[in-house]
Amino acid sequence: MSRPARARPLEMGPGFGPVRLVKQIWVFPRTPFFRSSGRRCERLSDRGSPDGRQIAFVRQSGSEISIFVVPALGGPERKLYSGTSAFFSLYDYGNALSWSPDGKYLAFSGQRSPREPNSIFLLSRESLETRQITSPPTGFLGDSTPAFSPDGKVLAFVRGASSRDVEIYIMPAAGGEPKRLTFENRSGRSLAWTADGRDILFSLWGSATFRLWRVSAAGGTPEQLPVGEGGATLAISRQGDHLAYSQESRDTDIWRVGTSGSASIHPTRLISSTRLDYAPQYSPDSKRIAFTSGRSGSNEIWVCDADGLNPVQLTSFAGPDVGSPRWSPDGRQVTFDSVATGNRDIFVVSLEGGKPRRLTEDSSDEVRPSWSRDGRSIYFGSNRTGDWQLWKTPAEGGKAVQVTRQGGREAFESFDGNFVYYTKSFGIPGIWKVPVTGGDETRVVDDALQGFWALLDNGIYFVNPKTTPHPTIDFFNFATGRTSKVATIEKEVQLTSPSLAVSPDGRSLLYVQVDSFESDIVLAENFR
Repeated sequence: MSRPARARPLEMGPGFGPVRLVKQIWVFPRTPFFRSSGRRCERLSDRGSPDGRQIAFVRQSGSEISIFVVPALGGPERKLYSGTSAFFSLYDYGNALSWSPDGKYLAFSGQRSPREPNSIFLLSRESLETRQITSPPTGFLGDSTPAFSPDGKVLAFVRGASSRDVEIYIMPAAGGEPKRLTFENRSGRSLAWTADGRDILFSLWGSATFRLWRVSAAGGTPEQLPVGEGGATLAISRQGDHLAYSQESRDTDIWRVGTSGSASIHPTRLISSTRLDYAPQYSPDSKRIAFTSGRSGSNEIWVCDADGLNPVQLTSFAGPDVGSPRWSPDGRQVTFDSVATGNRDIFVVSLEGGKPRRLTEDSSDEVRPSWSRDGRSIYFGSNRTGDWQLWKTPAEGGKAVQVTRQGGREAFESFDGNFVYYTKSFGIPGIWKVPVTGGDETRVVDDALQGFWALLDNGIYFVNPKTTPHPTIDFFNFATGRTSKVATIEKEVQLTSPSLAVSPDGRSLLYVQVDSFESDIVLAENFR
C-alpha cells in the first residue's frame, strides 16, 4: 500500500549547496523546481531543458522581454529572442516558458505587436524563428503559462479576460482550436502536467490564498489537492512521484501621500492587515474610504474612516472574488464587481448593510463599475460583444447602452458630467475621453495603465511604472498639458487590481504597495 503524499519544506543536505548561474536564477542538485523574481525592472523565470544541460529564462524590463539560455552548470548567456509583453510582470501570471520534450522548441507568452494582447508562440531552438499558435479575443489580457504535455502533442496554457479571471485551455501543440478546461472565473498562476499526461495541476486563488487543484485533460470538475495551501507555482518530477511548489505569502497595504497642495507629502501606511488590502476609493465628502480586503478570510468590500480607523465589512460572500468598489455621489451606496454568480457581474450595496443588489445579469463579464455624477447611471466594462467596451446602465436597473466603439473597460465621468474618461484594456496604455452624448474619442494621457489612475476636475493622477529605480505617481494638468511628478513609491506596486485614488479635495492620494513578500519551496513526496 503506497504512502499518502507528504509535504515538507525543501532542505539541502551536506554537499548540496546552491550554484548561482545568473542574477536571480539558482539551481540545487536534486531539486525539481525553483523560480525567482528580481526587482521591478527585471523578471526571471527558469526552465531546464529536457536533457538537463541548459536553463532557459526570460528577462523582463517593463514591457520588453528577452529569452536566454545558459549552461546548467554555469557559463555565458545566449540570447534567443527579444520582444514585448502586455503583462508588466510575466512572473505574476505564471510560468514564462516551456520546453518541448524533444528540446527543439520553447513555448512562451508575448505580443505580436505592442497594441495586442499576449499570445503563445513557439520559438525554434535551431532557426530562432517564432510562430504564433494562439489568438486570444480582442480586449483580453491574453494567453500565458504555456506547458507541453509529456508526449509533446498537447499544449496547455492560461487565458485571462483580466488578471482576476483566468482559465485553463489545451490545444494541439502543432496548432488548432483551443479547448477550455476550467470555468472558475478566478485568478490563477502556474500549471503542470502529471507524468502520465492525464491530468493538469494548477494554482488557483481562493479564500485569500493560492491553492493547488487537479483537472483531467479530458475535461471535468477540478478537485483540490490535499497539499498545496499557498502554492503559487509548481512542478512535477519526471517520475511523477514528487510535487514541488512555492508557498507564497504576500501582503499589500494601502498608503496615503499628500499632493503638493497639502500640509504633508510624506507617505504613511494607512490601511493594513496581514492579508491583502487594495482597491481604495475615497467617499465624495473625503471622510471615508471603501476598499477590498482579505482580512476576514476571503476578499470582501470594507469601509473605514479617512484616517484608516473603524473598518466595517460591507459584503459577506465568503469565497467568490469581489473588487473595484466605487461610491455613489450621495455617499450612501457602493458599487463593485464580483464572480458570486459564476461570471463577473456588477452589484450595489447600501452603506447601511443588507444583501447586495445584482445589477447586471448577462452571461458575459462586467467589470470596474463607476457612477455618473448625477447618480442615475453606472458605467462598466463588458465583453458581451466579444471585445471590451464601455456600457452604461440605469443605477436602479434597466437596459444598458454601449458607450464606446473602439475599446473601453474602466471609466470615470468628468466632474461637469460632459465627458467620460476611460482606459481601453490590459496592455493598452493611455487614457481617452469621449462626450457623454457620443462622438469621437480623444487620447488624453499616453502612459497611464488601467486601474492606476484617478480623475479630478483639473487633471489626472496616474502611476508611472516606467520610472527607475522606483515607480512614481505623476499628475497631468488639463490647463497646461504638462505632466509633473508628485510622489515616489518606494516598493513594488500592486499591478493586478485598481490601486490609486485621489480625495475629492485633491489633497491626498491613496496607493497600494507590496509591503512584504515571502516564498518557500515545499516538496510533496509520494505524490499520486
